[in-house]
Amino acid sequence: MRPIDLAREHELSAQAIRNYEDAGILPPTERSETGYRDYTPLHAQALRTFLALRGGHGHQQAMEIMRATNRGDTESAYRLIDATHVTLLAERDTRTEVATALGSLSTTTPTPVNGRPLTVGELARRLGVHPATLRTWETEGILRPERDRATGYREYGPDCVRDAEIARQLRRGGYLLRQVAQFIESLREAGGADALSAFLDSWQDRLTTRSRNLLAGAAQLDTYLTLLDQTEPGAAEER
Repeated sequence: MRPIDLAREHELSAQAIRNYEDAGILPPTERSETGYRDYTPLHAQALRTFLALRGGHGHQQAMEIMRATNRGDTESAYRLIDATHVTLLAERDTRTEVATALGSLSTTTPTPVNGRPLTVGELARRLGVHPATLRTWETEGILRPERDRATGYREYGPDCVRDAEIARQLRRGGYLLRQVAQFIESLREAGGADALSAFLDSWQDRLTTRSRNLLAGAAQLDTYLTLLDQTEPGAAEER
């Protein structure tokens, strides 16, 4: 199979195909008498496998998986695949924790803070907690109070009071400090509870898409490994 044929199958340039071969994504090729690279169905499957793996693992990880596979080191390839699944599971758990925390919040709107920011003592009395608790929450990244330039004392503005009230509610619900910190950070990044809800929906869609891409990549890799077993003497025993 000439390079142009392999390139046309995937709408890639001939140079891109050569680059993939040089990077170790494709197995080595033989040269024809005229000096052209002779691509075979094995190379076509290798390219399909890499492109499928890239959707779930990303370019660099997919390249490393193909390199390991092509040198016969399937143990390293499997470890790379497993690492991606572990990372995805951790992300899925994080998303679930944030979504659960959002769902556990009371629908009661916190009373807004009017006037000047609150001191640590005033906020502690408002929440019914010890001032040391607020300092712990600050250490964990849950609260980010400003500092009075003249005195250096902590000042808790409206956003900080909101975060503190959410933290109190989540802590009463049994959430760990790290979980509260994760939720508050997600809330800040999204720009509010409504935006966070929409973000969580989008996040779930991305996780689902990536999981399907991982399955598609695994299917193509299984086909590629089968072809390697059929074309390389002794390969089946090594794998």
